[in-house]
Amino acid sequence: MNGLENELESLQNEGLERTIRTCSNVPGKPGYTLRKDRLLLNLSSNDYLGLAQHPKIIESMRDVLLLEGAGAGASRLITGNRGPYDRLEESLAAWQNCEAALVFANGYMANSGVIRALAGRGDVVFSDRLNHASIVDGIVMSRAEHARYRHNDMEHLRHLLNKYRDRPRKLIVTDAVFSMDGDQAHLREIAALKREYGAMLMVDEAHSGGVYGVHGEGLCHELGLHDEVDVHMGTFSKSFGVYGAYVTGSRTLIRWLVNKARPLIYSTALPPAIVAGIGIALELVQAGHERRQYLLSASKLFRSSLGNAGFQVAEGNSPIVPVIVGDNHTALRFSEMLETDGIAASAIRPPTVPDGTARIRFSLTEAHTEQELIDAIAKICRVGHQLGVLET
Repeated sequence: MNGLENELESLQNEGLERTIRTCSNVPGKPGYTLRKDRLLLNLSSNDYLGLAQHPKIIESMRDVLLLEGAGAGASRLITGNRGPYDRLEESLAAWQNCEAALVFANGYMANSGVIRALAGRGDVVFSDRLNHASIVDGIVMSRAEHARYRHNDMEHLRHLLNKYRDRPRKLIVTDAVFSMDGDQAHLREIAALKREYGAMLMVDEAHSGGVYGVHGEGLCHELGLHDEVDVHMGTFSKSFGVYGAYVTGSRTLIRWLVNKARPLIYSTALPPAIVAGIGIALELVQAGHERRQYLLSASKLFRSSLGNAGFQVAEGNSPIVPVIVGDNHTALRFSEMLETDGIAASAIRPPTVPDGTARIRFSLTEAHTEQELIDAIAKICRVGHQLGVLET
């Protein structure tokens, strides 16, 4: 097909071909997964608070499924907006201490839809080079100027803001916690630059919502910066253990998105059962202080242990702990050997990460016990020595 097979062969030779593999949940063991009937410690899950199998969420979804049926049957602006949506959005706005909230089908739709609704030709969007692909694609589709600043380089961001200071609309967009590195954006400095140059600020809390904040509100709340954020976005597919995404902000913002966010307007609404499950998950997230404390403590242990062993580990305190190995084939082999040892840990390669920075992206959940993590660290170190990633 027009050279596709040759290009796929090139991807395979470069260690860049992606494949889809089947996994299954293990009832009663949220920190594990089944793959080819083998029980694996799951160190590649974003279910940070271990809620994906929580019985209260499942019970709520089952009840609404029987009442409302399998699907919404239409977009939210037609007849797809059901009662669970209204209740959830009221709760989200209260949780985030904002005027209003809007639920989207997923994070990709939320980011791409919001950015396209807020920026267009003649405007400029400032974006960290390591932002999620959904942010990048949203900027490209918006047709606004795309001003990418070097990762967490505030002087470069200032330079770009000064360069484009006369543009009619300026939007700064950043992940709060970067999905492949696990480090945090310099939100205090970004907020200060936003004020200085009269820009809007949008923060993606996909990997920080539920993990940070007294009630899991996210990193912006933990740092006391939530009032500086014009567009607060987060997802329900990670700490919440369900599916979907949200945007919170002013009533004016939400009214604008209802009228201009194309992924919302032209997509069938999330099934009511999913929305009901999210509502219960929100209650559990808000009450999950002990879960958050344990998760961050376990992440600190895991990160420091691998760093002390000699691995190249990115700084941070999030449950995302990447081990940089560099070579694509080495990363694939590392992942395969870990699976043989009973650990599911995915190899992440370009273009998801920059060339030469292929890695094993470990991702912890509250469901992992300390002993499970200690045993996993020993196995990871053994494989590291075998592959020459660690010096003997």
